[in-house]
Amino acid sequence: MFKPLRSRAFTVEAQSFRRSVTLFAGLCSIPMLAGCINAERPELALDIPPAYGAAPGAPDGAPPQLDWWRGFGSAELTALIEEAQTANFDIAMAVARILQADAQSRLAGAPLLPRVDLDASATRSRASQAAGGGGGDRDAYRAALTASYEIDFWGKNRAASRAAQENAIAARFNRDVVNLSTVVSVATAYFLVLSSQDRLRTARSNLTSANRVMTVFRQRLEVGTASALDIAVQESVVATQRAAIPALDQTLRQNIATLAVLIGRAPAGVRIRGGSLNRLAIPRVTPGLPSELLIQRPDIRAAEAQLASADASVESARAAFFPSISLTGQGGFQSAALKLLFTPEAAFYQVAANLAQPIFDGGRLQGQLELEESRHLELLQNYRRSVVSAFGDVERALIAIADTAERERLQRQVVTSSRRAFEIAETRLREGTFDLVTVLQTQQTLFQAQDNLAEARLARMQAVLSLYQALGGSWLPRPAVEQVTVVQ
Repeated sequence: MFKPLRSRAFTVEAQSFRRSVTLFAGLCSIPMLAGCINAERPELALDIPPAYGAAPGAPDGAPPQLDWWRGFGSAELTALIEEAQTANFDIAMAVARILQADAQSRLAGAPLLPRVDLDASATRSRASQAAGGGGGDRDAYRAALTASYEIDFWGKNRAASRAAQENAIAARFNRDVVNLSTVVSVATAYFLVLSSQDRLRTARSNLTSANRVMTVFRQRLEVGTASALDIAVQESVVATQRAAIPALDQTLRQNIATLAVLIGRAPAGVRIRGGSLNRLAIPRVTPGLPSELLIQRPDIRAAEAQLASADASVESARAAFFPSISLTGQGGFQSAALKLLFTPEAAFYQVAANLAQPIFDGGRLQGQLELEESRHLELLQNYRRSVVSAFGDVERALIAIADTAERERLQRQVVTSSRRAFEIAETRLREGTFDLVTVLQTQQTLFQAQDNLAEARLARMQAVLSLYQALGGSWLPRPAVEQVTVVQ
């Protein structure tokens, strides 16, 4: 370690020696610096498809709005999502993590600036007379400024600061991931509430229909055209429909409780008006181009920022192999009398330069470099996986939207035909020309078809939500195309 000091008696030879050592260290390290520190990021080697297989056409459609959930046409859903965005605890924790990342970034950037400290003291002392000292009191006053600064010649501190800044950027994208996940969870829970209300409403309607058929059977029993077996079988149908209601009511109330937690409120104080899934609109979502996912998906942007942070960390770990150059200086006033403290005669100063080159550290620096390089490799694979997984999410969502729409259409046809068959069977039952087996079959078929329709509608709504989530929620406004005027 070389530490020259400069004071009033600083000689010309010492100055020349310091400059020679610094210049020699710099010239010897420049070739290594050029070969090690300025490392380029490896190729990502990702095959980005030109279009989605499940939606090959019309990538230039209208993109989703920032408040895309309004497309479902439910004011209550919009109010719940807006409340969740301000009161959800997961979002609040994500915001707190942003503050932590910003503080870490500020700490990492501190070595790039000089540090200045003020040292002021006033002391009074008396030496022991028994020890041979004088018996008088002695005063000492001191006021000085101390400054220190590490010259970031190799970029170690700049790289560490850049790594912390990229982590802060990643924290913001992670907040967007949590926000999108919360919005989708609120919408999903709300749709489950509406679906439970639809199924509960259908179950009660079916119970009314079964009781109506039961009344007809009893009337036929009184005139001798029905048997006790017919009554017992229909009573079983009625009991089955009645037993289904408590389970559906339980599901409804539990879904409301889940929704209440998502908006940061106790379930006892939440009232959901709800309605029916059939009253909600189904927005048409244009997926756009696969390449747009790289800027739309917050999880991809977070993975990219984490990879950039790992790049900077590797650069900082490499720069740690090179000499550390720092400057320190101190100046102020010192006097035994307070009235003479700020006089020219009480002034003092000291300036020092320090150069430290690691020689042997037991492999600590090499281990740190290997650790950062392996972490960089992990985050590189994580970034690749995030991109490919995003493509898969969109494809699955597009397939689900197409298939669930067809499933709902066909299930509506099943409900229509089943209802017509049940109405005909009930009419013939009232007319006295009935078949018990036919009546039972048409009842059960209709009841099951209506329940399946509610599930099909819910699956379609969830598929639309999954596509919004797969696309990153909403698209950023596309850049306007500049109009270039050519002057002839």
